[in-house]
Amino acid sequence: MMKKIMIVSLLVFVLGQSWGQEKTKKALFVIVDGIPKDVVDTVDTPNIDAVAAEGGFTMAIMGGDPETYSETPTISAVGYNSLLTGTWANKHNVWGNSIKQPNYYYPTIFKAFKTVFPSKKTAIYSTWLDNRTKLVGANLPATGHFSFDYYYDGMEIDTLHFPHDEQREFIHLIDEAVSKEAAAHVRKEGPDLAWVYLEYSDDMGHKYGNSPEMIDGVKKADVQIGRIWEAIKYREANFEEDWMLVVTTDHGRTVDGYGHGGQSERERKIWIATNADNLNGYFMDNEQEMVDIFPSLAHHLGLSLPKNQAMELDGVSFVGHVSAADFEVDRVRESLKLGWKAFAKGERGRVWIAPSNNFQNGGLDNYWDFGEVNLDDEAATVLLDGLDSKLLKVVLETPSGYLNYWVVEE
Repeated sequence: MMKKIMIVSLLVFVLGQSWGQEKTKKALFVIVDGIPKDVVDTVDTPNIDAVAAEGGFTMAIMGGDPETYSETPTISAVGYNSLLTGTWANKHNVWGNSIKQPNYYYPTIFKAFKTVFPSKKTAIYSTWLDNRTKLVGANLPATGHFSFDYYYDGMEIDTLHFPHDEQREFIHLIDEAVSKEAAAHVRKEGPDLAWVYLEYSDDMGHKYGNSPEMIDGVKKADVQIGRIWEAIKYREANFEEDWMLVVTTDHGRTVDGYGHGGQSERERKIWIATNADNLNGYFMDNEQEMVDIFPSLAHHLGLSLPKNQAMELDGVSFVGHVSAADFEVDRVRESLKLGWKAFAKGERGRVWIAPSNNFQNGGLDNYWDFGEVNLDDEAATVLLDGLDSKLLKVVLETPSGYLNYWVVEE
């Protein structure tokens, strides 16, 4: 039976806690483009290995759940935005590299970070200008004119200094410039939240498929990642800073290595390497997803989100305490069958359901409280009690955060 209505507004959910910490928490993530897991597994990457040796390395998934509302193309900009917003394309509304109409009501981690910590510094070092101007939406009214404190990008349109060639060597040169600038700026300034994007490996896949050129592109990227890793180690050795580094890729590739965009196993399989030393059971025992990186970075940074935003995240933090993951919902006539995987004992959760999606237009959703569940049970049945809609947003509130699933009428 429904108990009460909760109007999500100013309540706050804390994704991470920062008090009591002596060291300043900082984070940087690297997206190196288009490297399938089976490639990174077989190519010598000593710097990625060094990062993982301090934390961990895992297979992950890009693409949402196939043949459901969250299915997301395995395309570059779509993958970047899935990381940036912690949501799949049905929410952030980026479906291809043209980036036509991003839904900025789902904030990027940079926008969320600066909203909570306006005095802290953000940076982007990128081989693609659209990452800053379109995906993050720098200086746009729709993002509240968010701006990075430092940016280094746009070289791909500078044909004077980087003349274009058919072999795409100019992209490698830009990646070199980007990685060197990132390392120098991190070493000198130590921004609080930063993004490095490297493109050349994807270009080698598109041009040569599974090939020595693709392998060489991965090796070149590893050297570039090494520069950034050295800068982070310098900061940690010389300043009271605790850095979380995440290195990932945005999609896999087709069997021949040339393409991507679909839902084949190789296109969906990506990977995550991190130096985080507080990896939880979700990281150890489960298959991570691209959308898990946002809440993981947020936890490390002590970033709090308004409750209505936290309830929209599709990912689960792979650092710190985790209560549950793998939340799914099936409708059976006038009831919902809920399932999840529990990672802690003796905890309880609460089920909330909203028959609307006003969030996508900047509005508030009315969530009905359907009571508590025992998380150890890993299943529950909820009677809808007359609540009906073509879209039901079902949220499982747990001690470590929120899990959400949409029930969409076909």
